[in-house]
Amino acid sequence: MRNASKYISQTIESVMAQSFTSWELIVVDDASTDGGKCKNIVNEYSKKDSRIKLLCLQKNKGSSGARNEGLKIVQGRYLSFLDSDDIWHTDYLSTMYNHIQQNTIPKVAVYYCGYRRMDDDCKKSILPDYKDPGVKTVKKLLHHCPIFPSISIFDTSCLKEKVFFREELHSLRDDYVYVLDILMQGFVALGFEDILVDYRMRSDSITASKKKMITPQWNVYRKVYHLNFFTSCIYLFSWAVNGLKKYHR
Repeated sequence: MRNASKYISQTIESVMAQSFTSWELIVVDDASTDGGKCKNIVNEYSKKDSRIKLLCLQKNKGSSGARNEGLKIVQGRYLSFLDSDDIWHTDYLSTMYNHIQQNTIPKVAVYYCGYRRMDDDCKKSILPDYKDPGVKTVKKLLHHCPIFPSISIFDTSCLKEKVFFREELHSLRDDYVYVLDILMQGFVALGFEDILVDYRMRSDSITASKKKMITPQWNVYRKVYHLNFFTSCIYLFSWAVNGLKKYHR
């Protein structure tokens, strides 16, 4: 959460409204500069519900750094990262938990669902609902990644140790690399068709312009995972084509 007073109440209330009630919500304030608006809103909720905790950072660390601070104190087996402007449907946790309990596919460490692509006010869909179910390997995700934090649940019991976000990526493709880092330990991701999350496609989002993502995506292939030039070109082309399909009405 950073300067998210416009949206944070809806986001928190979407967690409080979950039919699955065994959760802990850690809200990380990433050094907001709004005169304490965000903090005051969260503090009011934490007074009403002891499952809600506020962690305030004194220095802005970006999405990766803020998430890492939350990771240091989280206690649950299953982790999910909810952006401060996204909204979980009431049955998100219960549906996902049931899917996880019924899963028979081995080596699944990441579970995810489909989502609605909404306007800034989260009142109207601006693109068709998006879903890309099935088993996703590292190779598939290098071509195209349908996964982002607010629709994902990570099973930490699979991991030898906690995986942290790479802060050197400065909030660009850090969530993508986080999923890849987990899967590269020998795991897969499993997606479901259920549409369970509202994702605000805000005009001021850091990923709003897909052209701006070309260089960070290229750097994932070349600088993060040190793939050769030819292989990186193939993956980048595939990523671009799949991206066009994803955002085509």
